Amino acid sequence: MTDEPLSPEASLALIVEEQEAARRRLDVDPGSFLIPWGLAWLVGYGLLFLRYGPDERVLVSMPQWLPLVTLYALLVAAGVVSGVIGYKASHGVAGESAERGVMYGWSWAVGFAGFGVISSRFEPHLPDAQFGLLMGSLPVLITAILYMSGGAVWRDRHQFGFGIWLSVINAAGVLAGPGWHSLAVSVLGGGGMLASAALRHSRRS
Repeated sequence: MTDEPLSPEASLALIVEEQEAARRRLDVDPGSFLIPWGLAWLVGYGLLFLRYGPDERVLVSMPQWLPLVTLYALLVAAGVVSGVIGYKASHGVAGESAERGVMYGWSWAVGFAGFGVISSRFEPHLPDAQFGLLMGSLPVLITAILYMSGGAVWRDRHQFGFGIWLSVINAAGVLAGPGWHSLAVSVLGGGGMLASAALRHSRRS
């Protein structure tokens, strides 16, 4: 016994249903990427500010290693979460868009791998405070550049503008000096990401 062929109306309804299911799977809320990074920056750089404040003041006593270890652990976790979200969204998709997404994802990995090499090379030659400033500002610079690049590739003005914002607060924080840089990136960078995620989610809703 064979199934009866669908009527034109039923076939059209099935096509529309499948298209809508595919759109929901591929149309990822940008906030899902921003939230893990925003939390990582807010907490990680916040701890750096509390332990290594302006003029080398210790605002909250804690082990010297704790802020940086926490920051980089949170950054790795945010990278993993973003990778999983991106993979689920693009799984089974082929073509130019998928290729751009893969290349963009590798840009993050390669950029931060280069950061690790550069920072290790300069560590013996810089005072602790200046080395800490370098370790804190380079990840923000990489992130800002990649946000601007992503905004240009996908013609996303919000993403491009946020990359400019990160670049500005990073430069301003470096000029202000150790301690102030951590505070600016924590509040204006991490907090800005969380605010941006909330704004973009509300617009989608």
